[in-house]
Amino acid sequence: MKRTAIKGGAIALLFAGLAAMPATAAETVTSYETTAPFDEVRQDLMDAIVNRGYVIDYEAFVGEMLARTGGDVGAEKTIFQDGNANVMQFCSAVLSRKAMEADIMNLSFCPYGVFVYENAESAGTVTVGFRRLDEIGSDESKAAIGEINAVLDEIAKEAAGAE
Repeated sequence: MKRTAIKGGAIALLFAGLAAMPATAAETVTSYETTAPFDEVRQDLMDAIVNRGYVIDYEAFVGEMLARTGGDVGAEKTIFQDGNANVMQFCSAVLSRKAMEADIMNLSFCPYGVFVYENAESAGTVTVGFRRLDEIGSDESKAAIGEINAVLDEIAKEAAGAE
């Protein structure tokens, strides 16, 4: 097992780096709202992904899972209207290759995820969005990740009718 010693200066540098990180999810999540029905927006999100030639690798039915398990964990709050909260994951051979050729650690960003949900507290309003990927590393890496963020933004906007 390899062990790495961290010197005092490295610790200060680590804390300085942490201080530069976003403080809240709101700073790293981009979202759009619509009053279209959830099922329609979910289908529009799927179409926005597939029509670009991407394959949805996985769809997580997070809202349904939380609704189903709420009683088991002592939940007292309904989070999503009718369990309406999904996350779809997909990848792009072209964008992923470009990002990983620029920096192999960009593998950590794949697959890309987009979400759609209807908040129980504001039923009738559906939110579509994505977690913005950190544009870090070399200029080539930043450009490749910026391209991915732009595609994710286009997909979310299209699904929400915010084009």
